[in-house]
Amino acid sequence: MDKSITPATYVRCLNFGLLRQLADFLDPLEGWRRIAVDIKTPSGEPRYTQLHIRRFEGCFQMGKSPTCELLHDWGTTNCTVSDLVDLLDRNHFVAAARLLIPDQMYSLKDADDKSYSVFQPPTMPSSMVLKGGQTNDNQDWETDFRRFSFDELKRITGNFNEQPVSAGGYKLGEGGFGVVYKACINGKLVAVKKLSNMVDVSIQELKAQFDQEIQTLTTCRHENLVELIGFASDSDHHCLVYMYMPNGSLLDRLACLDGTAPLSWSVRFRIACGTVNGIKYLHENHHVHRDIKSANILLSDSFETKLSDFGLTRAFEKCARTVMTERIVGTTAYMAPEALRGEITIKSDIFSLGVVFLEIITGLPPVDENRDPVLLLDIKEEIEDEEKTVSDYIDKKMEDCDSSTAQEMYSLASNCLNQLKNKRPDIKKVMLDLEKMGSIYRS
Repeated sequence: MDKSITPATYVRCLNFGLLRQLADFLDPLEGWRRIAVDIKTPSGEPRYTQLHIRRFEGCFQMGKSPTCELLHDWGTTNCTVSDLVDLLDRNHFVAAARLLIPDQMYSLKDADDKSYSVFQPPTMPSSMVLKGGQTNDNQDWETDFRRFSFDELKRITGNFNEQPVSAGGYKLGEGGFGVVYKACINGKLVAVKKLSNMVDVSIQELKAQFDQEIQTLTTCRHENLVELIGFASDSDHHCLVYMYMPNGSLLDRLACLDGTAPLSWSVRFRIACGTVNGIKYLHENHHVHRDIKSANILLSDSFETKLSDFGLTRAFEKCARTVMTERIVGTTAYMAPEALRGEITIKSDIFSLGVVFLEIITGLPPVDENRDPVLLLDIKEEIEDEEKTVSDYIDKKMEDCDSSTAQEMYSLASNCLNQLKNKRPDIKKVMLDLEKMGSIYRS
């Protein structure tokens, strides 16, 4: 357009160059989703469904901008620049709004309004900023993590050998976002995670999870969080290198995988305390893990707990509040009702923790298609209906189980699994309850 932009200008009339500038603000960290979710029809209903969101999401794979496609589509409704600016301001993209109307006064509520909270991308640590002040999309970061070449990691994992470790190979396991291999660097055992598209996620999402993992573990370090040693990003594959955890995951040890001995009650209780301590650190430092599960609870040679997998973690300026996302992520068997609706809140971590407590008590997996109930969290309903008792579910493989403490832990799990998030305890209360149980158990 030759004419200057005014509040009455139709969005469909904005030139491509300006749309690309807006996309530079909204495409990173999927800011366009927040805008799409906030767009309403004249009747007040959301204009865009999950199906629409997935269509916009697919633009990345075609080399297109979701922001541009969204604005092209919304523009057909004769929305105006004023409408767009209101959306941007309401969702705290003030810099983007000023591209359109520089002189308007904007709310900047995110700075001091206590009445709500919006997702704030974590501040990029100074150690992850390039000389010259630019963050680097190619991961050429100056961190205290070691930067490996992909070829180096390929060599020490036997060309990413797919044979399991138990059969003399290198493969430790795999999850939704990659395969983990055992390797050795300078005489120390490490775990190398090669991110790959194991489920229906885009390459861009894998890269975003890679970025998030490094960013979280740069800012958050604690005795109950897994230790990141380094990473590789010099090829189409992104890899993360961690300190090796000899006892694998809580999920595998509860299942006695590879013939390992059953975990004693005292070890299980210690693992529960370490898990809560790690979550407490994250919550106190304004992070929501979003994927708490026994497979992400790793165990050292002395069974010390290490929380892992921070690719879905989100940081918040006001951690106790709730925000919305259109991308439903996590593991269904552990997901709180609000998480299934797209809410991001620390209370969802508490719900997932409740499922982990049930696993610790029962030794059962979180989901089993051949079991009734299929979902472990549904045993709560059976116990409340007095069809079964807690004792019926206590893992019989434990020889030292203290039934009274197990009953107490079940009560805590039940509170964590409350369908209403505001009725669940916060992590400090969970920690206090565990400490009380521990003092009684040890006395």
